[in-house]
Order: sequence, then structure tokens, then C-alpha cells
Amino acid sequence: MIRIDLQLALHYEVDAGGADFIFNIHPAYTACQQVSNENLWLSQAVTSHLHTDPTTGNRYLRLRAFSGELKLSYSATVDLFHHRVNTADLFEVPVQNLPAQALGYIYPSRYCQSDRLIKLATRAFGGMWQGYGRVQAIAQWVQAHVAFTSNSSTANTSAVDTLIEQVGICRDFAHLMIALCRAVNIPARFATGTDYGADPVLGPPDFHAYVEVYLQDRQGLGAWYIFDASGTATPMAFMRFGTGRDAADVAFATIFGTVQTHAPFIQAWAVDDASRGMEMPYRCVDALSTDVGGIYG
Repeated sequence: MIRIDLQLALHYEVDAGGADFIFNIHPAYTACQQVSNENLWLSQAVTSHLHTDPTTGNRYLRLRAFSGELKLSYSATVDLFHHRVNTADLFEVPVQNLPAQALGYIYPSRYCQSDRLIKLATRAFGGMWQGYGRVQAIAQWVQAHVAFTSNSSTANTSAVDTLIEQVGICRDFAHLMIALCRAVNIPARFATGTDYGADPVLGPPDFHAYVEVYLQDRQGLGAWYIFDASGTATPMAFMRFGTGRDAADVAFATIFGTVQTHAPFIQAWAVDDASRGMEMPYRCVDALSTDVGGIYG
């Protein structure tokens, strides 16, 4: 088991008239992710509503803020129970056999224009053995062709833009990997968490985007397996906030109104306590999943 203690703080200046916020900063409820000791604090005396999506387990906090300063702090303990499989024992699932919950992740989406990358993906990956190895080859191809560069993209940057510019941040790496996977009929989805284990030279701790791909083992058990498209963090420590088709579905903050945004403060610590079955995250050679069967609960 991996135990992560999470603390984060967000800070905004809201213009006259107020603004509506939808936050996705609560770790999701999944079969392999348990959340406890949650604390939420808001600087304004406003009513908030926390909604859990019944399909994904994503949790969304909604509120309307008054004009002026809005600060939010959140803390929790997250226990991760990984499903581990030898990578040689994982296979792609033919479209005709995909479960219903995976079908939505083989189509193009706003930031992942897989229909525009079919020729490229087929030429580069179409002849490969259809399993974990092909997905890993796609991730490595993205890392080889895109340079991680802070502040190199905007909220409108898509997978095709990243392919052309060859620079990006974790969000852009994830979008390009997802688009290439979908272009060869592999279900892939966008996931959000924190960048535990990232090199400090890349900047202070931050939110992180990664990829989950639907694969099946030799016994026919399907699961969403974790891939760090940018290669900058430690996948074993990825607590999941949300999953969606792309970043449009699971932004950590969606704002309706005029707001000045300050940089987030994020800290995530792993607890090392072997006497209670806890281990420190490391770069594992096995495939990892925290969503066995593709559903939460």
C-alpha cells in the first residue's frame, strides 16, 4: 500500500459581480483508492456543494464566490492499493469486445484529435504487437518527440498543436499520447493528480496530467493502467483526482467570471511505515492500475 498525505491551497482575486467555481481537487473514489481525514477550508462564508460522478467517481466542488479574495485549502490522506501485472501479460481489447465504459475513450475529443493522426499512428505503431508494449512505445515516442518546457502552451493547445510545436507540459504530453492511442483503437483517457517525484528543476510541486489505458490480462480482467506520458513523475504515487476524455473534463478549477489566479500550493508526502504495510513509491517495472474493471467503488 502507498499512503499519501496531501495538502493544497488555491488563491484567487474575484472581480466585482462574483464568480462561479467548479473544483476537481478531491481525490476520486475508486476500487483501489481510499480517502480519509479530509478537511476543506474556504476564506469566504459561501455555500459549497460536493458532487460525486456516479460513473467515474470524480468529485466536483461547486461554489459561487463574492468579489474580493477567495482562498481555499484542502487536505486528505489517500491510500493506494495497486493492481500489479507483468507487462507481458497485458493485451489490447478488440473494439467489438470493449466494455461499455471504455467506448467513449476511443473517439476523438476536443484536445485529442485522433482522427487527424491515424496515418501517423498507423505508420509508426500499426505493425507492433498489440499489448502493453505498444502503448509503452507510444509513450516513449511522445517523450522522444516533445520537450518538456514550462509555460510553453496555453489552455487551447491541442495534441496536434503539440505535435507541431514539439514542446509542452504534462497536459500536452498526455493529450498527444491519448490521441495516438485512440488513432490505433486503444481506449485512453486523461487523468489528473499531483507530480510526486518530479525533479525540482521543473518547478515547485504542481498538479499533474497522466494517461490511463484500458488493457486486459490473460484471465480476461480489464483495467485502466497508468502511464506517465511526460515521464517526469512517479506513477506509483499518482493519486487520482479525475478522469475524462481530455483536460476539458477534469480541469482542477473551472471558473465562470473574471478572476485573477495565483499559483497553487501543493504538497504530497508518502508515508514510510512497513509495520503497517506502507511502502515508499518507486518506479515499478510492473503495470499499475488503481481502477480494476474500469469502474469505481
